[in-house]
Amino acid sequence: MKHQKLETLPEISKRMSKVKLKRGVAETMLSKALWHRGVRYRLNYRALAGSPDIAITKHKAAIFVDGEFWHGHEWESRKSKLKRNREYWIEKIEENMARDKRNDDILIAAGWTVIHFWERDVLKNLDECVDMIIALIAAQRNVNKYPDNILELNTASVADSSVAYEMSNKTDC
Repeated sequence: MKHQKLETLPEISKRMSKVKLKRGVAETMLSKALWHRGVRYRLNYRALAGSPDIAITKHKAAIFVDGEFWHGHEWESRKSKLKRNREYWIEKIEENMARDKRNDDILIAAGWTVIHFWERDVLKNLDECVDMIIALIAAQRNVNKYPDNILELNTASVADSSVAYEMSNKTDC
């Protein structure tokens, strides 16, 4: 979709040009913590829809670390606070949210588990995020080994964590 021309001040434009799309601080912290825990992965795996920030191919887990502004955290309240270039940002962020949903649906249909973390949650609760991913991997191993205990695994601590906001079953965690 073609966006309208964005009118902005030079200092804002300079600041926005420094926003990293890949390998930001939170994403790097999470990936390094997983590596130190023995989890092997691919970064920004372009073979998958949405190029997940971290793709654990062995366990078919796609992990995204989303910035609060760009991906619409608390969007309804934040939308009303936009002042400059309001129409542009509303269109842009809602487009990002719709794209995230489409990519999640594609990944889920292909058998992947999708986990989204808000960037600030990774920065504040890194160990909880890593533990959640490790628990998810352990739960998947058990499901593959013992398919009869699927219902028991759905109530594991993975589903109770408040760190992630979305998983493949589309329930708030």
